[in-house]
Amino acid sequence: MSRLPRSRLAPSRRLLTLALLGLCCTPALAAETGAAPALDEPPQDLDRVTVLGLRYLPEYNARKTRSATKTETELLDVPQAVTVVTDKLIADQAMTSLVDTLRYMPGVGTAQGEGNRDTPVMRGNSTTADFFVDGVRDDVQYIRDVYNVERVEALKGPNAMIFGRGGSGGVINRITRQADGEDHHAASLQVGSGNRRRATVDYGTGVGLDAGFRINAVHEDSESFRDGFELRRYGVNPAFGIDLGADTRLHASYEHFHDERVADRGVPSLDGRPLDVDRSTFFGDPAQSPVDATVDAFDLVLEHAFAGGVQLRNHLRRADYDKFYQNVYPRAVDAGTQTVALAAYNNATTRRNLFNQLDLTWQADTGRIRHTLLAGAEFGRQETDNLRMTGYFGGPGSTATSLRVPLGDPRTTAPVDFRQSATDADNHGIARVASFYLQDQLQLSPNWLAILGLRHEDFSVDLLDNRSGETLHGDDSLLSPRAGLVYKPVETVSVYASYSMSYLPRAGEQLASLRASNAALDPETFRNREIGAKWDLRPGLSANIAAYRLDRGNVAVVDPADATRSILVDGQTAKGVELGIAGRITDAWQLMGGYAWQQGEITTTQSATALAGNRLAQLPRHSASLWNRYDFNPAFGVGLGIVHRGAIFANVDNAVTVPAFTRFDAALYWTVHPSLQLQLNIENLGDKRYFASAHSNDNISPGTPRSAWLTANLRF
Repeated sequence: MSRLPRSRLAPSRRLLTLALLGLCCTPALAAETGAAPALDEPPQDLDRVTVLGLRYLPEYNARKTRSATKTETELLDVPQAVTVVTDKLIADQAMTSLVDTLRYMPGVGTAQGEGNRDTPVMRGNSTTADFFVDGVRDDVQYIRDVYNVERVEALKGPNAMIFGRGGSGGVINRITRQADGEDHHAASLQVGSGNRRRATVDYGTGVGLDAGFRINAVHEDSESFRDGFELRRYGVNPAFGIDLGADTRLHASYEHFHDERVADRGVPSLDGRPLDVDRSTFFGDPAQSPVDATVDAFDLVLEHAFAGGVQLRNHLRRADYDKFYQNVYPRAVDAGTQTVALAAYNNATTRRNLFNQLDLTWQADTGRIRHTLLAGAEFGRQETDNLRMTGYFGGPGSTATSLRVPLGDPRTTAPVDFRQSATDADNHGIARVASFYLQDQLQLSPNWLAILGLRHEDFSVDLLDNRSGETLHGDDSLLSPRAGLVYKPVETVSVYASYSMSYLPRAGEQLASLRASNAALDPETFRNREIGAKWDLRPGLSANIAAYRLDRGNVAVVDPADATRSILVDGQTAKGVELGIAGRITDAWQLMGGYAWQQGEITTTQSATALAGNRLAQLPRHSASLWNRYDFNPAFGVGLGIVHRGAIFANVDNAVTVPAFTRFDAALYWTVHPSLQLQLNIENLGDKRYFASAHSNDNISPGTPRSAWLTANLRF
């Protein structure tokens, strides 16, 4: 009978203890020391051996992933560009939010997200929904923390065969820390620029021989270099794991996370560039721009090994989201009067997600071909309520939706009355999904591998307009293929080619875009063609390169011959080359970095501003990053990093350019004691003035000035 690997029977510390004991008792060692093994003595119970200061390799480098195939697969054998940011890199750079991890993922950028949500840009496509937690959808618009993260994975290019609808440019998957039966006794305290105050705890222990408990927690109360900005967040994530016999394992976890902050939408533009003002200047009213997000999520994972090598894995996730944001933000600048227009609105979203994934995997041989087979099903239900209100300046009864303020003093305390306009949404929606998928990973020969997969997904949405009483229905039957071929001339090198496809139904990524005019239209399509190579340069050091072309089709535009109807056209294309490297050059020197060249354009005129030939928004031609850590000895180390992003257009109209920038970061590490490490992180070492991201032509975020944070990492 095939058995699951036991989480409590062979933890690394126990293996190390046994290895040391075994070494001490070998006949060779006994001969050298003159001590003969006492074979006739009865066995004795020994105290547990604890090894402090042992360095585990690798740390920045990951060798395997489950996310790309739903099976434990070597990254070298995955025909897809995948970048992994480990918890070690997160700690070394004092990262606190998911967006921090993206800057070391080649080909992945960041949009502003109106200051209230994560918005990565992957291969020319910005997204607020293509997020997953341990492989399950986490698609509400909020800003995520990394306090409970084991690693963050960016899987580039659409891969609906594994993840389902969406994922137009790829997905971001967070792998969380689990109760593995090991001892985890760690905490951190962080203070520094922007009045940052943050604390985390990671505590885990075994319960008997077959169970484990672990809890991660965070609390932060910070400000920033931006006037009026405040951030408060806290989270707690207990987890429990138990082996129910030799062949069955159960994992359960719960997360409560709360994030509240000021929605900061940056500065407007003038003459095609971001407005030249002091970096701290806030446009609007921070007191009337609150963001509040709460997540409660429960996960239950059951794994069982059947006779004959069949493995079952069932993952149930229930997540409730409550998100509200309100903002008073800048719009267009009037150069003649030296004023800027302010506007305001708020939006409330609640969503209840229920997903269940059932996977069966097994291996089989047909002649000389080895198959790793996957058969699975996913069922989900998402119930969403959203309500938007427009801000009217001047108090109750006012009809003014904008207010002009001087550029020299762009903050306001003017009263704002929030109520619904004629076009503001008030919807109740229910989305249902039923998916079935099959995948075969083929070992064709010692040098040739292949992967073939197909997912069938029935996706339906019922959207009720609470204002009019109108109900809209969308129903799509999606067939998503995936194919990849891998050639390994030697064991440490692979060359691959792949094709994949994904769909975005008319309900949109936030399930609220269904209209009477588009309900019957086919979903948008995203086709990705990719070739690449991966190379394990040495143990613990890997490099990769990928070249891709991603085409977006079925974009709805107004028919030039009949303004009352829509037609579907090819919308955009993006192509590029990505290079990445991660791991150890030597035992003392480790690094993580990459480079991307990307080009994307609108292929068919879609509106008065989205013209054929325009470059895609938020897509730099060149971007690069590299982080190095060098340890002089076990006590002292330094870090040095560089981040470069080429110029981007803030909007698809190409009217405003956000300039390129290059910034340097640094760090110092001091291990005072095996139980205490101090680190000093300095961001933007040269105090470079730059703009980090944009949402639109008039919402552009200034980059952080020179900042420093001191962290005390404790082991107990």
